[in-house]
Amino acid sequence: MEFTVQQIADLLQGKVEGDNTKKVSTLAKIEEAKQGALAFLSNLKYESFLYTTEASAVIVASTLELKQPVAAALIRVEDPYTSFSTLLQYYQTALIASKTGVEEPSFMGQGSVIGENHYRGAFSYIGANCKIGDNVKIFPQVYIGDNVTIGDNTTLFAGVKLYTNTVIGNNCTLHSGAVLGSDGFGWAPQADGTYKAVPQIGNVVLEDDISIGANTAIDCATMGSTVIRTGSKIDNLVQIAHNVEIGKHTVVASQTGISGSTKIGNHCVIAGQVGIVGHITIADKTTIGAQSGVSKSIKESGTIIQGSPAFDYKQNLRAMTVFRKLPELQRELELLKEKQ
Repeated sequence: MEFTVQQIADLLQGKVEGDNTKKVSTLAKIEEAKQGALAFLSNLKYESFLYTTEASAVIVASTLELKQPVAAALIRVEDPYTSFSTLLQYYQTALIASKTGVEEPSFMGQGSVIGENHYRGAFSYIGANCKIGDNVKIFPQVYIGDNVTIGDNTTLFAGVKLYTNTVIGNNCTLHSGAVLGSDGFGWAPQADGTYKAVPQIGNVVLEDDISIGANTAIDCATMGSTVIRTGSKIDNLVQIAHNVEIGKHTVVASQTGISGSTKIGNHCVIAGQVGIVGHITIADKTTIGAQSGVSKSIKESGTIIQGSPAFDYKQNLRAMTVFRKLPELQRELELLKEKQ
């Protein structure tokens, strides 16, 4: 695919500075770009490359003041990073959209229906009584159990597994190896020391515009639904247990584990390797720092916490400062004892 600089600027609602007829056919880092490539400059740490890059065009901030002449055409926008991300999304969408039709062997069960312009990769399996929307892309080796519902414009990359009764909304992306609807970790201890399985008969519900990372597992509810709400983004290798609810536009980074029946609010940020106990509530706009252990509810919106156990972020930093000084403080204490 080849576009003029002006066509890209129109798409991004930007203004061209330089030759708007130059053509670009690929995207690249500013320090590596060659002729025909489009790059971007967001972090001023890389500004020096703007004056040496071989890129045909560079997306820059509208407020950037040049220190010397630039050979590339400039596309000035309000936020270069967001604009470049938009282009990457268009590019990825175009690649996925080119996939249409049914590859063989594939299987679709009795009573299942699928919309227009879909793609079903080889060795994909669709169970009985499923309802799948338009423009859905189902890559090879995807398993879709019975009674699953999938909205329009959703993509399931290779190896995704959807258990029975899973519901997925519109414009969702599930990356390879994601498993939705596996049993929650429900075991009842018995008098003889053994454990009896508690049947998990609920399902998983994803609303619209959700991304699920590779090899992430979302357990079905014991009863009812495990729910991920509109706009939330879940990273790779995340464990979400039964009956968890995650609010709108919340992000969860890799290796986080969320225990059963915990309710997480809207617009929360959960960093990597966070552990959250079950049956608690996390308020809207909470930020949880990496490797934190959350053992109690967060009730106030906008709270920032870190540590294990997690507590106020600023207090945690002060505590870490004191912690690093403990050997020195201990030595001073010993010297004081010797003087007594």
